[in-house]
Amino acid sequence: MLSPFTLVLTGQSLIHHDVRHVSDQSFAAIKELIQKADVSFTNFEGTIFGRHGGWPLKGAYFGCSPAVVLDSLKDMGFNALALSNNHAFDLGPSGVLSTLEEVGGRDFLHAGIGVDRSDARKAGMKQFGERKVALISMDAGPGPDIMYADNASGTRPARPGVNKLDVSRVFEVDDEKFATLRSIQETFVSNPMERGNYAQPDDPRELSSSDEIDFYGTIFRRSPENRRRIILHEQSLQGQLATIRKAASEGAFVIAYLHHHHWEPDWREVPAWVQTFARSCVDAGANAFASHGAPVLQPIEIYRGAPIFYGLGNFLFHLPEGEDEWVSHDIWKSIVATCAFDGDNRLKSIDLHPIVIGGESQLNANNYHKRLVPVLAPKELSYSMLDELSRRSQKYGTTISPEEARVIAPESNSRQTTRRAEHAQ
Repeated sequence: MLSPFTLVLTGQSLIHHDVRHVSDQSFAAIKELIQKADVSFTNFEGTIFGRHGGWPLKGAYFGCSPAVVLDSLKDMGFNALALSNNHAFDLGPSGVLSTLEEVGGRDFLHAGIGVDRSDARKAGMKQFGERKVALISMDAGPGPDIMYADNASGTRPARPGVNKLDVSRVFEVDDEKFATLRSIQETFVSNPMERGNYAQPDDPRELSSSDEIDFYGTIFRRSPENRRRIILHEQSLQGQLATIRKAASEGAFVIAYLHHHHWEPDWREVPAWVQTFARSCVDAGANAFASHGAPVLQPIEIYRGAPIFYGLGNFLFHLPEGEDEWVSHDIWKSIVATCAFDGDNRLKSIDLHPIVIGGESQLNANNYHKRLVPVLAPKELSYSMLDELSRRSQKYGTTISPEEARVIAPESNSRQTTRRAEHAQ
């Protein structure tokens, strides 16, 4: 049997500044939490402007960072980085190559981008003491097709990029709305050739029936009720799950990571498709699942003995001066989660440490670009944050004690042992 170990997970790290000079005692306490863990994980929300150069491929929400920010993350205690996110391609393939070079040179466990699709889909694998740990990291967009890694074919060279979990967005609408959409297309004499002039590489290629309309790149489907659906593409799904199964079969402790921006109207809620996908990852052999994208805390679930963090919000969130749209307090509040596992990789406990980027006193200040590091939330705010997280996690069968700042893990983890044995065969 292996020795017990701890895994720390935090919100995403959108970092543009070297913060090693920050001497705040509460930030130092957070760093100590991260440094004490065997594996400390965050999503590096960005791309490195390094030896390979690159050019901005975005107007708004563009961001790149100097390689020194990775030294900051290392100094905080992080040793595992997800790299698949909406900023990973902000400098194009050049930024992907620089990021791979700089992250690899600092010996981080990492995954989520690569020199081609096969490379981007691979699990990162690293030995931590006597335990092998694998990281599988992917992004579900929405994003332009060019940001995702592709293999070479014929005269077409490979494209460095992000590991893509392929999904489609479909709006289901009632008869009245469906007729209105069709009428609009008829008014403008819309036809496939005309729409093709504006088509994007990842637009839908064909419709399944006359009850669907390609409305300038978005599919609307006739339905008795109105709702938005995200549909996982089966081939892409099975490819990601195969990577997880392979890593689990090799005896690794597997962390599965998803980044996406397909949020619910209340972005604190978990999209149904994400829950389905997270559980599929655990069924395939993942020991822990984490997600980012919506910059707020989302519920926690324990499924078959594996912790699922549907949204960990922000850990670092560096903004340029003048960017003042991030007024919601929820954006600046998150948790650091410490998960303890026994020698058989069975979850024993989850301790939750609420944090506030910039501190509670700054929540109402218009100084977003000055909020460089998180600090521990004071007692009253900490209780309030955990109480709300507890209420929203209850429908996922998760009990959180705000007083103890701890997830009350199920007593029996026998399913976890069975699942691990199945995937070792």
